[in-house]
Amino acid sequence: MSIRFAFPASRMPCRMSRRQAQSLYFRPANDNRGKAVDNTHLKAALRHFAQHGLAAADHARQQAISAAEAGDRQTFEWWLEICRALDRRMAHGIEGSAKVVS
Repeated sequence: MSIRFAFPASRMPCRMSRRQAQSLYFRPANDNRGKAVDNTHLKAALRHFAQHGLAAADHARQQAISAAEAGDRQTFEWWLEICRALDRRMAHGIEGSAKVVS
């Protein structure tokens, strides 16, 4: 299968061979190589997203911060993982700043 690019017909060919396309492939654009989220947290994050929509990551962040302030390590980690599944950068931001007493 070839990949078509939109080039002017007069200057460059419109088809790229499989070999040329594979030589350009490095890694997916959305692969930021962070900590992976397990299936349990992913399913919970999807349910959370269904309830809260685009505000789901921020809601999960607020829940994690509340748990951290209360000193509840287990609940903090649960909400942190849900936040990580929804927005990795946001989770990274609260991961280091939240201090939970065990």
